[in-house]
Amino acid sequence: MRQALRARDVGAVFRYVQQYGGASQARIAAAVGMTQARVNEIINRRREVSRLDVYERIADGLNMPDDARHLLGLAAGREQHPGGAAFDLAAFPEVVRVYSAQVSAQEEIQQQARTAEQLDILAVRGLGLIGLNDSMLRSHLGREGAGLRVRVLLLDPEAPALALRAAEIGESAESLAGGVRLAEARLRELAGICDIEVYRYGMLPTWRLIRADSTMFVGAFDVGWEGHESATYKVMETPHGPLFRGFRRMFDALIEGAERTV
Repeated sequence: MRQALRARDVGAVFRYVQQYGGASQARIAAAVGMTQARVNEIINRRREVSRLDVYERIADGLNMPDDARHLLGLAAGREQHPGGAAFDLAAFPEVVRVYSAQVSAQEEIQQQARTAEQLDILAVRGLGLIGLNDSMLRSHLGREGAGLRVRVLLLDPEAPALALRAAEIGESAESLAGGVRLAEARLRELAGICDIEVYRYGMLPTWRLIRADSTMFVGAFDVGWEGHESATYKVMETPHGPLFRGFRRMFDALIEGAERTV
């Protein structure tokens, strides 16, 4: 590591962090403020780091001690920050995995759903998640009497936000609204195998959530971008972590202001 730091060989530094620290490329990328693709290019020597501010960001993100910073040609780290201490990702292991898209997380999401007692879903129409026979979660909801409770939030087909979302993805409002209504009709059929509640919310969708007990999978909606195409973060409940608690609180607040349809 010392030799790599003296040579400013960031690719070797990242490889040692992987090998001896057990960090994935995604975790390194999150720590140093890069994309996973950029970290991969550096590790595989397809790109080099030359800017001082990037070295500083890497040193801060990897929580390098001062002797390591000196080998890299940097000044000693600023031990105290006006806003309080900054923590390495390992200190708050809420985000334990990052998938490039929902399909990469599908098997793990299904496994969590099969054993969960509580399943919460925040979607737009939910057909790909739970509304159709071949949806990702529909066949993994357990058997009758298993005690599973399911809460699903879908975008209100009559809300102004639905027309905005339809425009964002290049779909007609009529088609999107029809998809929501179809999902509601199909979700009523699940009443025989689980305790299911379906609600309509009216805000423009931002987050896409799947929570199975203390594990949450989080993606995002954006212009021209469906929720299943988003990177998906696996977030675990921890005693002090704010992400899981914040997303759960947001979901419960949406339920409070939503219209129940099933």
